[in-house]
Amino acid sequence: MRSTNTFGIHFVLRMSRGKNGMAAIYVRIVVNKSRCEVALKRMVEMTDWNKSRGLAKPKNDTLKSLNSYLEQTRSMLASHYQEFIISKQLVTAEAVKNRFLGIREQENTLISLIDYHNLQMKEVLAHGTIKNYYTTAKYLKEFVSAQFKKQDIYLTELDYQFITHFEYFLRTYVPTDHHKGMENNGVMKHLERFRKIIRLGVKLGWIEKNPFELFKLKMQKVERGYLTNEELVSIEEKSFSLQRIQYAKDLFVFSCYTGMAYIDVVQLTPDNIILGIDGNYWIKTIREKTDTSVNVPILPKAAYIIEKYRNSPRSIAKGSLFPMISNQKLNSYLKEVADLCGIKKNLTFHLARHTFATSVTLSNGVPIETVSKMLGHTTIRTTQIYAKVVEQKVSHDMTNLRNLLDTQEKTKTTTLRVTQTL
Repeated sequence: MRSTNTFGIHFVLRMSRGKNGMAAIYVRIVVNKSRCEVALKRMVEMTDWNKSRGLAKPKNDTLKSLNSYLEQTRSMLASHYQEFIISKQLVTAEAVKNRFLGIREQENTLISLIDYHNLQMKEVLAHGTIKNYYTTAKYLKEFVSAQFKKQDIYLTELDYQFITHFEYFLRTYVPTDHHKGMENNGVMKHLERFRKIIRLGVKLGWIEKNPFELFKLKMQKVERGYLTNEELVSIEEKSFSLQRIQYAKDLFVFSCYTGMAYIDVVQLTPDNIILGIDGNYWIKTIREKTDTSVNVPILPKAAYIIEKYRNSPRSIAKGSLFPMISNQKLNSYLKEVADLCGIKKNLTFHLARHTFATSVTLSNGVPIETVSKMLGHTTIRTTQIYAKVVEQKVSHDMTNLRNLLDTQEKTKTTTLRVTQTL
């Protein structure tokens, strides 16, 4: 987390604001990327000013007195800045200036809270996660503009009704591009992020009562999609003349046999390939999303794809196992793969991770604890979502049980007959 701010105080001269050949003295306040200036109602001859030190040349008592005033000003501004830091309030150059001038500070606003949250979390959350917060912030700004006809509102204006109206706004939002409107869980994810931002405001003391206190998020259970073994084989056996389509297919198949997410795949380097204690090669990395360690044995089909692209000029230039490709392009190309392979499912790269969990591992008897470790899940309950959808494995296990019980029953009957004969 970012624990320090960039803070600076500089005294500068403005000839355009002076008179009688003298320059007006201004103090410039800098906090992070915000800056502002305050006129100090003091003047000085240009020849009496030490530009490098930002102070007057102490040639006489008048100039020494001026420097003393400037240092007192610097001390007061620094003190005001520290007050913001100690009280954990959002600090800007304008806020320090207002406190110095004795201007009553306005209440904290929704946008200032969102900006504060995103600034503090930028170095903590994964890149993809913070991008989601930016998207939620975009929708909140659009909602405030549409609902209140202004760019921002005070936090004291937030209430239960604000949340329900925002929920309705999200549910009825019509995108201007080709994307579909939000479904229930998409709406709930935005509200979940908004709730976390509000909780931060409560902790900071910016909000007295949490408007989410009585609001309940209503997530709908959604079965995780995956490819059956037959569908996976149909993709594996298909070759494409277009290199971009072939590459998308190869990366997808690689993920099907490693369970790795897009961001973790494209960040792999040769250093992530290690020789395991079993004498086979493994992938050892840290999952970007959860910052957890992931160790996955390299199955033959995944090894083949690594070797195929290891010496690619684009891989070598980047120092990675695979040439770089954006997630957006990759998913776009996978739509073409699905069409050409006759697969009706929504083929996305993340579907490969689900396929690894179901068709490749759990369906073939790999214990759920092992699968959970390879997926980098922080709790086995997350992995159990995949276990619930493998009906084929359930059917197979129950068939084995049925055969076992039949065998036991036959053995019992045979034993009984032999005993009766004797």
